Amino acid sequence: MVQDQNAHKRRAQLAQDPVISVVVPMHNEQDGLARLFDVLGAALTDTGQSYEIICVNDGSRDQTLLGLMGYAARDARIKIINLSRNFGKEAALTAGLDAAQGQAIIPLDADLQEPPELIGKMVALWQEGYDVVLAKRIDRASDSWFKRVSAGLFYRLLKLLSDVEIPENVGDFRLMDRQVNAALRRLPERTRFMKGLFAWLGFTQTTIEFTRPARQEGEAKQGLRKLLNLATDGLVSFSGTPLRFWGYLGFATAGLAFVYGVVIVLQTLFYGVDVPGFATLTTVLLFFNGLIMINLGLLGEYVTRIFTEVKQRPLYLVRDRINFDNTDDDDHAPPVD
Repeated sequence: MVQDQNAHKRRAQLAQDPVISVVVPMHNEQDGLARLFDVLGAALTDTGQSYEIICVNDGSRDQTLLGLMGYAARDARIKIINLSRNFGKEAALTAGLDAAQGQAIIPLDADLQEPPELIGKMVALWQEGYDVVLAKRIDRASDSWFKRVSAGLFYRLLKLLSDVEIPENVGDFRLMDRQVNAALRRLPERTRFMKGLFAWLGFTQTTIEFTRPARQEGEAKQGLRKLLNLATDGLVSFSGTPLRFWGYLGFATAGLAFVYGVVIVLQTLFYGVDVPGFATLTTVLLFFNGLIMINLGLLGEYVTRIFTEVKQRPLYLVRDRINFDNTDDDDHAPPVD
């Protein structure tokens, strides 16, 4: 009887939930709000489906929140999650995905470098039965030379080392079925490399391709340091190969050192050859000390992530929710009183 009641309640919820949820993390995006809602609203209207737009204000210091509140006051389909501070894009995206109620969920960057015009094609492929529809960049001419080269190297390295196959040139922009998002919400890690988490989930997937346009308003929020940190998170979170590599290197080095030591002993015993080599000895010591320090740094990266997981802090804290129902899912991070 209880199961029948739960099933009925679930069917009723599906009937009133929006079909499409678009999740947009935002940090200092006041200049691009008008264009974002014009383009995104038109693309969603063309699908003919009900929708919601969840905007996550990730500690913006400009007038982003004020602008969002103005749009939300005019359109109840625009919902706002205002975080207590800047938690970073990965946490902000997680907050939006946790709150999404749609049957299909689409993460989208506020800079519109992933064109919302593709949403119609994504929805059509989803209706054909695909659980995930990926959007792949085939032309990154709008990016700087350094970003194109570094991104290419990163994806190649990740493909070589990662335990999970992560699609190249595929960002967060994708469509996910509700059950895929439910599976994603079961992944508890605090250090979140979303591209890797998406790939780990699996499910039936297809890909559409697009040419990435140039950013129209504002400026990129992720500098070199943040990009390097994100790349490190991706490599460390989805591969144990770096640790295994240092183990193999240690065995190989120890073997070579043993062979070289035997050669020196034999030369001394049979030929009486002294081994002066002070400069050689110094170089060898510095080289292996350097290897030890690199190894310790790598171990530190893994230990840091263990420390972060053990603390069990929430991924984000919500200060305000606007245009949401009063009853939120228990799994959502609660607002701060």
